Amino acid sequence: MKLTIAELAQRLSATLFGDGSGQVTSVGPIKTADVNTLTFVTDKKHKALSVNSKAAAVIIGEHTGELPMPQLIVKDVSAALIEALKLFAPELKAPAEGIDPSAKVGNGVKIAKGVSIGPCVVIDDGVEIGENSVLASGCKIGENSKLGKNCRLDGNVVIYHNCTIGNNVIIQANSTIGSIGFGYSFIDGSYRLIPHNGGVVIEDFVEIGANCCVDRAKFGNTVIGAGTKIDNLVQIAHNVVVGKCCLMAGQSAIAGSSKIGDGVVFAGKASVIDNVEIGDQAIITAWTGVTHNIPAKQQVFGIPAMEKNEAFRLVCLTKRLPKLNEQLKQLDHKVKKLEGLMKL
Repeated sequence: MKLTIAELAQRLSATLFGDGSGQVTSVGPIKTADVNTLTFVTDKKHKALSVNSKAAAVIIGEHTGELPMPQLIVKDVSAALIEALKLFAPELKAPAEGIDPSAKVGNGVKIAKGVSIGPCVVIDDGVEIGENSVLASGCKIGENSKLGKNCRLDGNVVIYHNCTIGNNVIIQANSTIGSIGFGYSFIDGSYRLIPHNGGVVIEDFVEIGANCCVDRAKFGNTVIGAGTKIDNLVQIAHNVVVGKCCLMAGQSAIAGSSKIGDGVVFAGKASVIDNVEIGDQAIITAWTGVTHNIPAKQQVFGIPAMEKNEAFRLVCLTKRLPKLNEQLKQLDHKVKKLEGLMKL
């Protein structure tokens, strides 16, 4: 893709300040941008760096006289950047509609129009697949599962039996939906697996990264709410209910039967023990271990999780312990010396 700056401004519904004749062939960060690269400014740090940038043009929220390159003024820099990245995305071959000859399709399967089923896909009996969905090579869909419209399953995704996937869902490579949960009882000297007879429901517009696992419920369903976005390497256990429009960064984990409200954010490696409830719009910061219920809109940090400001105060105090210990030794020495003088 090659566009003039003026053409790009029109595509992004931006107001152009400066010369619009330059050519743009890519989008990139300020530090590495060259004379054909479109870049962006979202904060003061980016703005300072862009003063010396060689970029062809910059997406920015308001006009400034400090920058040397043409400026594309927009209401929302992030939204404009997304559209620009789409314009300059690599042109990949579109999946072919139809069923690859190497795929195996069971009995009673319903496949809507526009569906693409790639090489070596296995679809068991009773499965339903909605319009324009794409199953890449090596995917496996278990008995009686349902996949909605406009879904994309990347290579080697596995959907177990009796799972329901909504519309416009993306599941990246090697993720597994509906595996048996980690539930055991110790009986007669050994652990016995508890049957997991429930399913998984993934609602509309959910996106799940690569190498994730969402376990099926013992009874009822494990649920991922509409609009939730899940990073790579995330574990969601049996009977968990995740609300709508949550964000979960890589290596997060939620143990069985926990309930997560709407709009909750999990930073990297955040984890939750079983049977915990987290309120709407709470933020679980990185490396935090939640062991108790968290109220709505609270930010927590640490192991076990504490209100963020309280946790930071404790961290600061902990860093002072060596100095305080030395002061305590000195005070102890002075007290003992005074006691000795008093005895005289």
